[in-house]
Amino acid sequence: AFDAHVVGKEDAPGIVVLQEWWGVDFEIKNHALKISQLGPGFKALIPDLYRGKVGLDVAEAQHLMDGLDWQGAVKDICASVDWLKANGSKKVGVTGFCMGGALSIASSVLVPQVDAVAAFYGVPSPELADPAQAKAPVQAHFGELDDFVGFSDVTAAKALEEKLKESKTPYEVHIYPGNAHAFMNRSPDGIKRRKGMGMADEDEAAVRLAWSRFESWMARFLS
Repeated sequence: AFDAHVVGKEDAPGIVVLQEWWGVDFEIKNHALKISQLGPGFKALIPDLYRGKVGLDVAEAQHLMDGLDWQGAVKDICASVDWLKANGSKKVGVTGFCMGGALSIASSVLVPQVDAVAAFYGVPSPELADPAQAKAPVQAHFGELDDFVGFSDVTAAKALEEKLKESKTPYEVHIYPGNAHAFMNRSPDGIKRRKGMGMADEDEAAVRLAWSRFESWMARFLS
């Protein structure tokens, strides 16, 4: 058992929304609210993978992510998908950002009941999951200037694309020119935090494009 935040229409298609390394904070709640209001509407669920802990700075977030039981997190995703399907959502997708992006791709491999995935700037380690074994359709979004080497930089994005080709499942990999890691975070606090980490780009057009691609992908596979 664990806490989860649920927002959106009853009986709508479900989407599990996975946190960044910070934990379940204002930004991931903003994303879930946005997702619940897209198009015809979705029912969004955020599982609290850190069990109530939130990192307030980079060192704390790194410590929390380093301490995460990744296999246990996959079980939490599995339980979240099952709960949505038992509570009115006929189909369920998984999305996530940063750490959650990596976990959402892992769920396409490890959680058979997932119907579609959209991942933002994160790729799972080979020990956790091989994207060549993906069973659910995967859409992935990356910033061209992302410098998290091997996790969400352009090289990692292109390696992911090669793996997804092998999987024989539908996939899309999008790279956004001039954008860094976490470019979807647009709240005032999120922008301030990104600037503090040296990510100062402001690209509303890229964010709108990514949300529109996300919406059409989820509508296609969850409706």
